[in-house]
Amino acid sequence: MKIKKGDKIKVITGKDKGRDGIVEKTYIKNDTVLIQGVNIYKKHIKKNEKMPQGGVVEVPRPLSVSKVMLLCPLCKKSTRVSYKIEKNKKVRVCKKCKSII
Repeated sequence: MKIKKGDKIKVITGKDKGRDGIVEKTYIKNDTVLIQGVNIYKKHIKKNEKMPQGGVVEVPRPLSVSKVMLLCPLCKKSTRVSYKIEKNKKVRVCKKCKSII
């Protein structure tokens, strides 16, 4: 997966198209990412000890990696990612400005 925790991304499809946020968690097996403040759904909760009234809670859901693009920290544009080996380390490279991410 080319997107990691802490990366700034932009949503390119779906109901939150155009919004950007920071990746909180990545789910490698499902190829999805959890983004802060994006893809929020309402969930109805029964009465319990924590919530004696019950009610509706907003819950973030993960988005597929194919629906998001990485924002390059230098050129501030949404970009694809390539890899390059530099000093025996594999680093990510911005396809637009050729800088190391």
